[in-house]
Amino acid sequence: MAGKSQATTASGDGLRRLVIVESPNKVKNISNYLGPGYVVEASVGHIRDLPQPSQLPDDMKKGPFGKFAVDVDHGFEPYYVVDTDKKKKVSELKRALKDADELILATDRDREGEAIAWHLVQALEPRIPYRRMVFGEITREAIQQAVRELRDIDDRLVDAQETRRILDRLYGYELSPVLWRKVRAGLSAGRVQSVATRLCVERERERMAFVAAGYADVTGTFAPEGDSAFTAKLSQVEGRRVASGRDFADDGTLRTRNVAHLDVAAAQALVAGLENSEFAVRGVEEKPYTRRPAAPFITSTLQQEASRKLRLNARQTMRTAQGLYERGYITYMRTDSIQLSAQALAAARAQARELYGPEYVPDSPRNYTSKAKNAQEGHEAIRPAGENFRTPAQVSGELRGDEFRLYDLIWKRTVASQMHDARGTTATVRLGATTADGRDAEFSASGTIITFRGFLAAYEEGRDATRDEESAGDDDRRLPQVAAGDRLTARDLTADGHETTPPARYTEASLIKTLEEKGIGRPSTFQSIISTIVDRGYVWYKGSALVPSWLAFAVTRLLEEHFPKLVDYDFTAEMENDLDAISRGEAERVDWLTKFYFGADGPANGAAAPSGAGPDSGAGHAADLELDGIKGLADDLGAIDAREISTIPIGDGVVLRVGRYGPYLEGPDRETGELLKASVPEDVAPDEMTVERAYELLTTQSEGDNVLGQDPATGRTIVARVGRYGPYVTELIEDEPAPEPPAEGAPKKRAAKKAAKAKPRTGSLFKDMSVETVTLEQALQLLSLPRVVGTDPETGDEITAQNGRYGPYLKKGTDSRSLETEDQIFSITLPEVLAIYAQPKTRRGAVAKPPLKELGPDPESGQPIVIKDGRFGPYATDGTTNATLRKDDDPETVTLERAAELLAEKRAKGPVKKTAKKAAAKKTAAKKTAAKRAPAKKTAAAAES
Repeated sequence: MAGKSQATTASGDGLRRLVIVESPNKVKNISNYLGPGYVVEASVGHIRDLPQPSQLPDDMKKGPFGKFAVDVDHGFEPYYVVDTDKKKKVSELKRALKDADELILATDRDREGEAIAWHLVQALEPRIPYRRMVFGEITREAIQQAVRELRDIDDRLVDAQETRRILDRLYGYELSPVLWRKVRAGLSAGRVQSVATRLCVERERERMAFVAAGYADVTGTFAPEGDSAFTAKLSQVEGRRVASGRDFADDGTLRTRNVAHLDVAAAQALVAGLENSEFAVRGVEEKPYTRRPAAPFITSTLQQEASRKLRLNARQTMRTAQGLYERGYITYMRTDSIQLSAQALAAARAQARELYGPEYVPDSPRNYTSKAKNAQEGHEAIRPAGENFRTPAQVSGELRGDEFRLYDLIWKRTVASQMHDARGTTATVRLGATTADGRDAEFSASGTIITFRGFLAAYEEGRDATRDEESAGDDDRRLPQVAAGDRLTARDLTADGHETTPPARYTEASLIKTLEEKGIGRPSTFQSIISTIVDRGYVWYKGSALVPSWLAFAVTRLLEEHFPKLVDYDFTAEMENDLDAISRGEAERVDWLTKFYFGADGPANGAAAPSGAGPDSGAGHAADLELDGIKGLADDLGAIDAREISTIPIGDGVVLRVGRYGPYLEGPDRETGELLKASVPEDVAPDEMTVERAYELLTTQSEGDNVLGQDPATGRTIVARVGRYGPYVTELIEDEPAPEPPAEGAPKKRAAKKAAKAKPRTGSLFKDMSVETVTLEQALQLLSLPRVVGTDPETGDEITAQNGRYGPYLKKGTDSRSLETEDQIFSITLPEVLAIYAQPKTRRGAVAKPPLKELGPDPESGQPIVIKDGRFGPYATDGTTNATLRKDDDPETVTLERAAELLAEKRAKGPVKKTAKKAAAKKTAAKKTAAKRAPAKKTAAAAES
C-alpha cells in the first residue's frame, strides 16, 4: 500500500510502534532508518478542519456554531469535522493503531505540524501511550536521534495555531460580506491577503501619479600617456554636482538643492565647449573594499533568490524544496532562523577548507543575527542535510532539473556563509578641464579591484533592480595608474538624455522581502499569500511583475477608508507578534480573541469600529490598538457609497468604474458632450490608463460594431468589436419569437420549460488583425476554433490547436504546448504536432534541451533515435514514440539496438487506456469530536487568510 511501511516485526523491547508522518514521500526513508518494530503511515496533511457553516448538521445551523463553526460566546470553542476525503485515511490509521503498543506523532516541526499531531490524537482516540517526535532533516542520524528524544504535544503551539485559524475565520466571515454588498459578490477579504494587496495597489498608485523628469549627462573616454583608456562621467559643473535621477521627486520636480540640472541642449553645449580643452587628473582616492557573505537561507530569502537566479516562483520553489527535504537532501524548509547547528557549521567549514583552501575559512565560525521583525530562532536555517554535506557534483546523478538547481543554490549559500569576506580596493579618479567659455567641468570614474575573492569563490547573492542605478559595472573595473597632474587625452565626449523611471512594481521576490521586513506573515505563509491574491483576481502577472487589478483598487479603497485598522501594516504585524506570544505561553488565546472580536469592553458592549476611524500606530498588542472589535462589521454599511468606492478618476471628466462584469470607462464625448462607455481590456495595467488611452477606448468602442457580413452556414451576422479582453469577432443571434397567446376562452396550457438561450460563438483577433481591417473570411476561421488537427495514434487523444490568453497553443487532454505563431493554428500538421509532443515539456519561454546522444535510424520507423533528458529521467525517442531508459541503462553507453528494443516494447503495449474518473462522493456533515483546541489546515481556504 502506498504511504505505508511494511515493517511489522517487534522492536528490541518487544513493542510495536505506529509512526504517523504527514507526507507519503517520507514513509520509505523514515521506515528504513527506524528499522524493525516501527510501522510508518502518512496522514497526508490535515485530517480535520472547521467546516463551512452550510456543512454543519441541521440541528447546529441555528445554534452558537451556526455563523462561524466557532462558538464566540463560550470561549471561542471550535467545531471540527474530519474532512470528507480523509475519512478513509482515518479508518486506515485506526486499524493500524489496533496492532500498536505506542503511537508516535512525527508530523512537521512547525505549528501546523503540532496542530496535525493534536488533531490525530482527537480523531484516533488512542488508548495506548502517544508521544511527539520532531526532526529537522530526514537522515539516519537525525531520525534515530529524534526517536530517542520524544516529547509531549506542545499545547502552546497548538493554541497559537488554533487562534490563527479562528482569527482568520472571524476576519474573513465578518469582512467578506461587506465586499459582497459594496463591490462584487463572491469576493473575499483576509487578514494578510488584504494587506499584501494593499501593498501592490499603493505601488501602482505611485506609478500612476509619477511624472517623468528629463535630465542629461556627459560621458567621455580618457587616455593617459602610455596606458589604457577608461570612461568617466561628468560629475560637477562650476563646483555644483550634476543632477541625476535620484535628485528628482516622483512628481517630476527637482528635490535636491544646489545641483546643476542639465538638459540635452545644455549638455551638448558643454561637449562643444570642451572640444579643444586640456584634461588633467585632479585627484586619486583609494579605499579598502570589504564585502561579507549573506546569511544561510531562510524560507523568504530562498524564495527571493530562487526567483532572481532560477526564475522559479514561490510555489515552484516550495514544492521543489519540499521534495528535497522529504528525500533527505536538505533540512526543513519552513523556517525564519538564520542560525546553523554546530554540526552544520563544522560541515560547511570543512567543505570550504577542502574545496577552496584553508585561507578561505576564518579562524572561528560565523554567526548571524536576524534583522527581520518577529524572527524566531528556535529552528535552523535551510542547509544541505547530514553531518557531511554532499556537493552538487555528488548528487548530480540523483537530482535533475529544478531539484538539482535548487540544491546547488542552497549548498553554495551555506558553504559561502562560513567563508572569509571578499577584499579589495575601490579607486576614484577625478579629472577636469575648462570649457571655451570659462566654465569648470569635472569628471569622475570609479572602479573596484577584488584582490581576495573570499566567499565569492563559492557564491554571490543576487539583487533586485533599483531605480536610477548609476554605479553598475564598477565591480572588478580596473583603472589605469595615474596621479594628480597627469595629462589626459579626451575623446568620444557624448551628451546623453535620460528620463526618471517610476517605482518598480513588486515581484514575488520583492513582495516577500517587504512582507518579511514589515513582520507580516510567516515563513510557511508567504507562498500561499501570493497564490491567494493571484487566484482571487486581485493581482496578475506581467512578466515577473505583480500588477494589481482594478478590482483590487476598489477593495483596497473600501478597506482603507472604512476599516483602516484592518489593513494597517503595524497592526497586522502586531497580530503576528501576539500569536507568537501565545505560542510562548505569554498570552492567553481566549482573552486575545475576545478583545479582537468583541472589543476591549468584552461581549456585552462589543461592536464594530465606526466607519472612517483612523489607524493608530501606538505601541501595544494588536487586540488593544483601538480596533474596538470586528463583530458586526457588515451590520451597518450605510456610510459606504458603493458607487464612489468603485470609481477611479482618470482625468478630463473620465472615470473608471469597477462593475459587476468588470471594469469600464465613462466619459463625455469631446465634441458633443454625450456620455460614452467602454469596457477596459484585461491586459491594460492601471498605470497605462491615461486620458489619451481612455479616449481611444471610448471612441473606438462607441463607434459600434464593424459588420463583416453573414455566415453562409447559419445566416447569422458576423461583427467585429472591442471588448473587455480586447478586439474580437462574434455572431449576432436574434431572440426567438415569443409564442402566440392562446385564444380567448381556450383552456390554459401548462407553461413549457424555457429553452436555454443560444450562446454566440466568439474569437479573439490575432495580433496582426484589427477591428477595422479584419475580413469575413478571417472572422469565420476564428469562429471555427478550436481546430482539430488529428488524433495521437499512441494514446487515442484528440489534438486541437487554439488561441488563448497567453498565445497560440496545442491541447491533448490536459497536456498543452505553446506554438510559436498564431498562423500555426491553421497551418500546423499532425506529424509536426506529434514531433512537438515527443519533446520534453518546458516552462513557457524555455528552450528545449539538446539530445544527450544521437544513435541512428530506428529499424522500424526509419526515424533517427536520440537520447534525451526528460522530466522523469533520460529516455529514447524517434520523434513519435518515447521510451524511458531502465535503471541499468546508462545514457552515455546505451546502444542503438537497446534503444530500438525499448521503443519496440513501448509500441507493442499500444496506447495507454484511460480510466473513468469516479464520481465525487456526496458530502455529509461529520459528527463533532470532542475538542478544546485544534489548529487550521495548511491548505485552509485562502479567503480566511
